[in-house]
Amino acid sequence: MVEKAESRAVELDIDGKKRVFDIDDPKLPDWIDKEAFQSDDFPYDKKLDEDEYEEALEALQVELVKVQFWQQKTGARIMAIFEGRDAAGKGGAIHATMSNMNPRSARIVALTKPTETEQGQWYFQRYVATFPTSGEFVLFDRSWYNRAGVEPVMGFCTPEQYEKFLKATPRIEKMIASEGIHFFKFWLNIGREMQLKRFHDRRHDPLKVWKLSPMDIAALNKWDDYTEKRDRMLKATHTDRAPWTVIRANDKRRARINLIRHILTTLDYEGKDEKAIGKIDDKIVGSGPGFVK
Repeated sequence: MVEKAESRAVELDIDGKKRVFDIDDPKLPDWIDKEAFQSDDFPYDKKLDEDEYEEALEALQVELVKVQFWQQKTGARIMAIFEGRDAAGKGGAIHATMSNMNPRSARIVALTKPTETEQGQWYFQRYVATFPTSGEFVLFDRSWYNRAGVEPVMGFCTPEQYEKFLKATPRIEKMIASEGIHFFKFWLNIGREMQLKRFHDRRHDPLKVWKLSPMDIAALNKWDDYTEKRDRMLKATHTDRAPWTVIRANDKRRARINLIRHILTTLDYEGKDEKAIGKIDDKIVGSGPGFVK
């Protein structure tokens, strides 16, 4: 269980009105409920229909199984990193992608705080050790991009380490692509009101409270700091060889199916069914820094 923290209040400007949100208040404010879904100028008024979502997801998961057979036959290596603010839906998107794949050749990498030994290593070293081998599909629940966001915002790295990371990363990722690894970088983007709503859900749901970390609480009033770091990260590390794919994720259902569609559309695997994959929604999926608000 997350220990009860001191009450944290966030002041927001909604349509010119000052609003105060307190995560410890068990009652979700009506204005948060109203504004959350369409925050960040989300292009839809309501969630994707659940039956439509389940039908589309099942068809996409069948295609992902085909991808694994193709990988085993050809030795193709795939890695995808999932980044975004806290509560952006990274874990759910990873689960939707992997839930029907063979776990012997598909795995999730979610590294914890570096050990004392790892802190003395080259920064990328512990991540490189988890890269896919022949025929393997690896999904990163956060990645080396911690150094582009949470670490500088929270003071866990020096300004010099941060600047060095932004310069080195495009070179490292060019090497990944040159190695022949199919490499995907996803940024899941949500609005501030949606993040606060999801934080509130976690805070007051006994089945979700484990998802709310002290780091989430500490970040409540650092939205603008994270925005600045996100924008710089996307600008510095969006390259032709390793582009960022931005997913507008206020609606988790649309985010998940369009993210998987992007993977499947990009890969040239045996038995590919274009009709089953469907068309990517360009209101939900975009490329690089120009697609974020």
